[in-house]
Amino acid sequence: MEYTLSGSERSSLAEQTTELLQQLIRNRCVNDGTADSGHELRTVRTLQDFFEGSGLTGVVVEPHPERASLIVRIEGSDPSAPSLALVGHTDVVPVEPAGWERDPFAAEIVDGFLWGRGAIDMLNLTAAYAVVTREIARSSFRPRGDLVFAAVADEESGSTFGVEWLTDNRLDLIDADYVLTESGGAPAGRQPGIGVMVGEKGAAARMLRVSGNPGHGSAPWGRRNAAVVAAEAVRRVAQFSTPTVITPQWRSYAAALDLDEAVRAQLVDPERFFDALPQLGDLAGFAHASTHTTISPNVVRAGEKINVIPGEATIALDIRILPGVSADDVDGYLREALGDLLGEVTIEGDQLGASSLSPTDTPLFDVLRGAVRRAYPAAELLPMLGVGGTDGRFYRRRGVPAYGFGLLSERWDYGMFRTLFHGHNERIDLESLDLTVNALDHVVREFLGDRLGLRR
Repeated sequence: MEYTLSGSERSSLAEQTTELLQQLIRNRCVNDGTADSGHELRTVRTLQDFFEGSGLTGVVVEPHPERASLIVRIEGSDPSAPSLALVGHTDVVPVEPAGWERDPFAAEIVDGFLWGRGAIDMLNLTAAYAVVTREIARSSFRPRGDLVFAAVADEESGSTFGVEWLTDNRLDLIDADYVLTESGGAPAGRQPGIGVMVGEKGAAARMLRVSGNPGHGSAPWGRRNAAVVAAEAVRRVAQFSTPTVITPQWRSYAAALDLDEAVRAQLVDPERFFDALPQLGDLAGFAHASTHTTISPNVVRAGEKINVIPGEATIALDIRILPGVSADDVDGYLREALGDLLGEVTIEGDQLGASSLSPTDTPLFDVLRGAVRRAYPAAELLPMLGVGGTDGRFYRRRGVPAYGFGLLSERWDYGMFRTLFHGHNERIDLESLDLTVNALDHVVREFLGDRLGLRR
């Protein structure tokens, strides 16, 4: 059975998504990594107002003051039918206002684009999930399996007060057989291939602690300044190259790209991979991250007073690991990069969050393919390994398939899309909001409707 919306209804869903997204951006739920930031309770209140009159109330959890999440469940008619969760986070990362052309929290619409922090990461999807959930609740459609909408806190800082807390303390609220979350939908190649995140790299954060020789800043000669040692450590780590690994996901993605055949061949050859990067433009960073365990020295601290040579410095490393990389591998990379600095630099931490991957031979993946082809009839789904972290990992690690899914207009490619994540001038075009919310509406009705009659 097809669930095709009329033109007026389609416009209505898109308009609702646009208006709600503007409100979510204006809530300024900025998560700077501290416990008292985020204030996601603002968006919980916005969503409660949005659902008013639909018969949906939901449950609010607040593990820390104002770090709140809202979970709504529409019960299905058949307890044996598979359930589906739409999981969207409500927090956003900080901004550097000087780098923006427009107010990052004004949610202005200019020339068909909606500007603002969170426009693509991932308030656009969270708003679309809410619109689809309310539409289902107000319609005569009765899902066979449960539909869960979860607007969760703290994804941008590890999900301590969000899905991790819910998994550990209230799994009953967010549990489902299948999950949709961030992020996908960018076309690649001429066919095109539409990206779907089927998994993501793992994380293995480390701290480098640098020891120096403190003294008076007026007489630096002969002193081992910890800041200077840290600068050299940062340089070495940043320039170090881990092994090139051609994953199955990268191989299929490279094959879909509209590139010269010789360049495509280089992209799947570990010996020649770097020769191809200059040909990729904005996609180069994603290509590198897709094929390497990456080490990024992002927070460096040394010294407290201008006339005191620092005797200690710290370097926080954001390390994202490919499948199969162990904690010993990570520490081995760091020792190799640091070389003779190891006498003055100590590697601290043993965190290892493994990569996660969902199968693609599932009923939901088939439904996603059908939804995409309504907009792009010749399209194929392109399974991708996400290079960042999402809440999907908490599901995949329990064996629950989780996919990052959306649908973007043809003006996007994934390289351009990725540059706006956590960057300046984040924005989304209104056509993509329209495509995404209608694709999601189709997916929910098809997957939870009578047509499939699927078993778990």
